[in-house]
Amino acid sequence: MLTTQNIGELPEYSKGYVDLLPKNDSLFTIFEKQSNNAYDFYAQIPEDKLLYRYAEGKWTIKEILLHIIDVERILAYRSLRFARTDNNELPGFDQDKYVLHSKANERNWEELQQEFKIVRQSTILLFKNFDKEMLLESGLANNYRFSVNAMGFMIAGHELHHRIIIQERYL
Repeated sequence: MLTTQNIGELPEYSKGYVDLLPKNDSLFTIFEKQSNNAYDFYAQIPEDKLLYRYAEGKWTIKEILLHIIDVERILAYRSLRFARTDNNELPGFDQDKYVLHSKANERNWEELQQEFKIVRQSTILLFKNFDKEMLLESGLANNYRFSVNAMGFMIAGHELHHRIIIQERYL
């Protein structure tokens, strides 16, 4: 069982996400517990808070959730490529441009939540079908080396990071 204790290659900038997660749980235990907590959390957010910005230039809650979805899709895609031993370096992406052009604030909140659930379920199924050898594969993205296993934990930690920010600064 791979845990955060034997995560594999992970750039320094993303260790903060992984540090938020339980140390001895498997990725699937974390995904299961965290996903249910996340679904419940987003479902209880009052509608009058969805477009709130705690400071100028900060994202709204709708923009944050769509950002989480976008990043999860990108990291899952990278994981698939690396698990299949694709040795081509993958480019980075500009999260601010993604949010700026997302039109998240025009989206229906229930549909955004449903999209998050579907993407998360897809991510879980993808990772469930990676064997240990695949999870230990790694590749380059945006000039950083990541193991497939590490990206799974990054996906979970990234969502939790943003949920904490929403709790502390938006609600």
